[in-house]
Amino acid sequence: MKKVALVFVLAVFVPSLVLAWLAVRSLSDQQFLIERQESLLYQGVADGIAKSVQEVLSEDQNLFTGKVAALLRERDPKIVARSFDDRLRQDWPLAQVGFVVTLGGDILSPSPYGRPEARKFCADNSRFLANRESAEVYLNPKMAGNNAFNANAQTPGAQQTESSPDSDKRFYAKNQAARNVIPQQQASSFQKSVAQEEQQFSKVAASEAEFRQLIGDASDGTLARFVDNKLNVLFWCRSPRDASLVFGAQLALPRLIEALQPLVQQIEPALREDICAALLDDTAKPVVLSHANFHANWKHPFVATEIGEALPHWEVAVYLLNPARLTESARTLKLTLGLLIGLLLLAIGIGSWLIVADLNRQLRIARQKTDFVSNVSHELKTPLTSIRMFSELLSEGRVNDPAKQRSYLAIITAETARLTRLINNVLDFARLERGEKKYNFQPCDLVELVRETTATYGPQLQAGGFQFDCQMPEAPLFVHGDRDALSQVVVNLLSNAEKYSGDRKEIALRVERQSSPLPHVEVKVLDRGLGVPNGCQEKIFEQFFRAHDSLSSGIQGSGLGLSLARQIARAHGGDIAYEPREGGGSCFILRLPLKPVPPPSAP
Repeated sequence: MKKVALVFVLAVFVPSLVLAWLAVRSLSDQQFLIERQESLLYQGVADGIAKSVQEVLSEDQNLFTGKVAALLRERDPKIVARSFDDRLRQDWPLAQVGFVVTLGGDILSPSPYGRPEARKFCADNSRFLANRESAEVYLNPKMAGNNAFNANAQTPGAQQTESSPDSDKRFYAKNQAARNVIPQQQASSFQKSVAQEEQQFSKVAASEAEFRQLIGDASDGTLARFVDNKLNVLFWCRSPRDASLVFGAQLALPRLIEALQPLVQQIEPALREDICAALLDDTAKPVVLSHANFHANWKHPFVATEIGEALPHWEVAVYLLNPARLTESARTLKLTLGLLIGLLLLAIGIGSWLIVADLNRQLRIARQKTDFVSNVSHELKTPLTSIRMFSELLSEGRVNDPAKQRSYLAIITAETARLTRLINNVLDFARLERGEKKYNFQPCDLVELVRETTATYGPQLQAGGFQFDCQMPEAPLFVHGDRDALSQVVVNLLSNAEKYSGDRKEIALRVERQSSPLPHVEVKVLDRGLGVPNGCQEKIFEQFFRAHDSLSSGIQGSGLGLSLARQIARAHGGDIAYEPREGGGSCFILRLPLKPVPPPSAP
């Protein structure tokens, strides 16, 4: 048993506890996992909006190129260039200023003496467009392979050096700027500090060169530059009829923001109750919100995505409408998983206890079966020896005294009856175990049945020196049962009383009618024997169990009598119970439900 228990603990219980401990430790990471899942979901929303913004700007670039081509289709490019600002603004409201420059640096439009917007445009960009100064600009990456500009571009007259990956990295690292927003997920303590530092810098880097160097041999493109800390977004394209002319437009940002507003506000309905999307400008101020009147710390969104070189340092940010929801979700998940782990541990504990209890029961039954074989062998050997000895004495004519002959024959008869009961018990037990035991139920008078049984068993008790007191009512008490099976129950109870009576050989039998709680009849068998030890009141009805071992105490028995008696009683709708008898001894009670008295048969 100890070896089996040790193997069970090492193979099942200890690994289960280790797994439970690992599961409990994983609970501390649940908030991080939830935040990580939420960040991946909301990062996808921000990336999707940023991609849509880039697509809108790309469509606007194509639309501008188409507008220029339409204006140049019927007139000479130089004639169109003189009135390009006015005609473009009339035809395309997104344009704030339309400009035309030559590769030689001449500005054909707009007039520096025109409207205020045109004058300001010329003041801010004339030297840059005329190739007389370099400026920090942000180029769309798609143009990098189409122009002659590289990361180490120099001013005119300077010596050109060959570009290399290392020089590119140094150039862009030099021109990198810190992001205006720090997403909460980037500042998470679960991420490495090095990665955190890298993510605090913008992926959009400025390039410094002249306008002609920037456009190179490309046919069109987009560039952005900051003038007096204000963003200017410029579209440009070459004239298909005169490559020396470059037509361009400075976008009106308010109208561009109006065009981008539907993109930001179109959030999936399932997410609108959880997040607010915002388009932030280069100063981290919201210009478009998906939820009006929403306020937050704009520089610390949950997640954010840069739009790119077309709108440098502009970002699509996502904010949580209820920041405490993540903590509540993590707490709920922790509680749920904790309860689940507790239930699993409880199930493992209960299952382990049930396995150990069943193992103990099986080992106990195995021991009892071994004792049963020894008991039955002893029970068979003793009467057979007596039968053989006395039958040989009688057959050889060694006993001539008639009294002794009758005594020997009585002993042989009693031992034969004991063998019969033992074998019947074993056979009935085998039939009950296989489910083959069948009963012939019919109305029978229990008083008459007990009277017949005691008349048969009484002489054996008297021969053993027992004082047998039998009290039964005169009126019949009918039950619905099998006569032979019920007779066997009474015999087993009397035999049990006989074996455990000890020195005080007194056995009493009572048949009584009871009316509470339901009408039933009780057959009580009382003795003045050893009684049942404490804690064994129910175990004595188990198979093979004996409160007093027969081999050590000399008490005969197989451990099946009471078990069979209870099974037969319960098959008849009754039961057998044990009660200690006042003054010492035992009282076994057979209870059976009463049946209505059958009507007298017709003559």
